[in-house]
Amino acid sequence: MRIARTQNILRLMGVLVVPLLFQLPVAAYVARPESQQLTQLLSDANDEARELAEDAEETQALILSDTNWVTHALMLARVKGHVDNMALIIEKLSKTQKSGSELQEQAVEQMLPLVRELSANTTAAINYLNQNKARPVSDSYTQYLNKNAETARELSSMITSLLEYQKSMAEIEKLRSKLVVSEAPTQ
Repeated sequence: MRIARTQNILRLMGVLVVPLLFQLPVAAYVARPESQQLTQLLSDANDEARELAEDAEETQALILSDTNWVTHALMLARVKGHVDNMALIIEKLSKTQKSGSELQEQAVEQMLPLVRELSANTTAAINYLNQNKARPVSDSYTQYLNKNAETARELSSMITSLLEYQKSMAEIEKLRSKLVVSEAPTQ
């Protein structure tokens, strides 16, 4: 008898708490609506960040293969191209970030330091390479490339996670609105 009563109380608490859990994040999430323009720019940033991460990892792998400095220079130029493209996307995002949701605004603010770090590391690696063409595999050069690869992966992962979160929250909101409509009293 006591076990059954305890189970009923726990079920009742679950019935009361679960809807609250769904409503709180959604309510906080929809405080400011998402901007389609920001969503598109974030999608562009995601594509660019993914390519940047792949090229940064490939550049990092050059250290192990000990190829000549020209190959390093070509790969660093590709990475720099991606970093420059990211900087342009970030600039557009920064100009429009206040028009989107708080989540979108926070994402832009978190991306900016990562892109700055990538830019600084890439520039430092290029400068080092220009001064040390004979054998570009010193510890400092290796650290630049390792840090670039790590930061590029972090940037790509962050943007991908944000876009997946936005998609999930939109789906939850659709389901929630269907649930509200289906629960509406019929006359």
